[in-house]
Amino acid sequence: MSVNNKRLYFIDIIRAFAILMMLQGHFIDTLLATQYRDLNAIPFSVWSYFRGITAPTFFTISGLVFTYLLLKAKEKGETNLRMRKGLFRGSFLIFVGYLIRIPFFRWFTGEFSTYFLVIDVLQCIGLSLILIVTLYYLCNKKTLIFSVINLFLGIVIFLTERMYYNLNFEKLPLVFSNYISKANGSVFTIIPWFGYVAFGAFIATLFHGYLKKPKFKTAIISSFFITGFVLIFYSSHILTSIYRVTHIKIFLESADYNYLFTRLGNVLLYFAFFYSFEEYLKLPLILKIGQKTLSIYIIHFIIIYGSFTGIGLNTIIGKNLTPIQGVFGQLFS
Repeated sequence: MSVNNKRLYFIDIIRAFAILMMLQGHFIDTLLATQYRDLNAIPFSVWSYFRGITAPTFFTISGLVFTYLLLKAKEKGETNLRMRKGLFRGSFLIFVGYLIRIPFFRWFTGEFSTYFLVIDVLQCIGLSLILIVTLYYLCNKKTLIFSVINLFLGIVIFLTERMYYNLNFEKLPLVFSNYISKANGSVFTIIPWFGYVAFGAFIATLFHGYLKKPKFKTAIISSFFITGFVLIFYSSHILTSIYRVTHIKIFLESADYNYLFTRLGNVLLYFAFFYSFEEYLKLPLILKIGQKTLSIYIIHFIIIYGSFTGIGLNTIIGKNLTPIQGVFGQLFS
């Protein structure tokens, strides 16, 4: 890739990969018959493992692409415009996230519930973008300070996950408590998931600051691979070792339930792979998919979960597919 090219193609490639993984993940999870969901079976356990990497990838790449564009706008003197666009984009994602869960047909029949207030990926990413803009503003648009704070936030959010994972804010209105508690059915909450966005924002500062440096691509790919490998296989050991030295319990608790750092390691390996083979993967169709993730997400949500009507594949088919039917079905869904 030419360093003068304004677009990092591997970003769209990863976004395309992430949305396709999300589509098949939702399809299989929604429709696969219960008797085939055996984690002791290698095919299902492998599928389940890689499905678990999809959301971290989506959140991390969202933080990367948005922050990279924000920093590029600074070069053109368009920072304020990009920040306004970011606030609008974040608000729009939150709005759409609620909209696609509203069961209008049920409302017309007088059946109401608060389930549409649960938080899913769109609201969480939308709020994360608003937080990124806010952080950038509070950092007085200083890239170095902004970079360090995002790295620090990502680490702290991941380290302290055991302190807030089961909090229940019953006294808060649902519209607010659902962002920080899963007690009412929220799929995602702002913490720990903003941690991945923060790490993505940190990575974006590296691309913005060093992209034009000689051998940057080799260096960043190597860093992705080494850091990812260490996070997957050694982060728990490192956290335990820190606990033994400091006797700070949070490190031991994080090591005992260490899925956030290991998933980040998986994401970094994805980044290393797709950036390495960027030249071979930047096909028009793949790039187009990567640029249309929101539209694809909305359409798939309507088809699978029956947005607005309440009639989707989840009600028409239900959990009745065999693995073979699931594989072929998701290819054509």
